[in-house]
Amino acid sequence: MQQHNELIVLTDLMLLTVIVQRGTADLVAQVALEAGAQEATVFYAHGTGVPQKYLGVLSLTVDTEKEIVYIVVPAEQADRLFERVFVLAKMDTPGMGMLWLTRLHKMATYVPHEVAARFGAHLESRE
Repeated sequence: MQQHNELIVLTDLMLLTVIVQRGTADLVAQVALEAGAQEATVFYAHGTGVPQKYLGVLSLTVDTEKEIVYIVVPAEQADRLFERVFVLAKMDTPGMGMLWLTRLHKMATYVPHEVAARFGAHLESRE
């Protein structure tokens, strides 16, 4: 196996974090991929959410089993994806979940040079 002394660093990226009710993450991931994201990472968590007494008036129950989705996207696509996920996951409904964007300072993984060039990546030397 050939060793490389270069590190391809991606910058100008955003991390979209989405917390949704169990069973919704696959839809969120599908929308992200259709919108141009390269991948979505899904994992499971247990949350407390809004106290049920506040949602009882609306006849809603909040499942404590959650799915969390991490999606890394170029900054110029982040707002559009944020809005699409908000609508798809019905975030305007109490207890459905939440999402937020975080700017990533830099990220590294294996990236073919031709793909890196499209995303404005740069090389850092490893010594």
